[in-house]
Amino acid sequence: MAVKIKLKRLGKIRSPHYRIVVADSRTRRDGRAIEEIGLYHPVQNPSRIEVNSERAQYWLSVGAQPTEPVLAILKLTGDWQAHKGLPAPAPLLQPEPKADKRALFEALATDGDEAKGEAITQKAKKSDKKADEAADAAASTESTEA
Repeated sequence: MAVKIKLKRLGKIRSPHYRIVVADSRTRRDGRAIEEIGLYHPVQNPSRIEVNSERAQYWLSVGAQPTEPVLAILKLTGDWQAHKGLPAPAPLLQPEPKADKRALFEALATDGDEAKGEAITQKAKKSDKKADEAADAAASTESTEA
């Protein structure tokens, strides 16, 4: 029986997630797997790659053949180099830790302790509008007389 290490696709349309699985080479892409040895989420930035190195090394040592995409992933994680006895690659990029939203909210809440004034512009009343129109009319008559 030929064993392959391949990707099993999960997720929605345009939002793929993959599991790195060990399966018989005759099974379909998303079919039954012997063992799941990792995750690959290409949509995240940077891509999330998790491989159980011990299990990957075991399956490579007993003759499992990785597909091309899995081979590229194993080279990034350094498992392929460890299997072949080559020097290890540079470590993978890790996403930045997310800021604590509660602490950020409390910091902004304490900065804004001083009470804000009322709205900058208040709603005009009809009586004010009539007085403004009368003042404008008086000013225009004075300017025409001069």
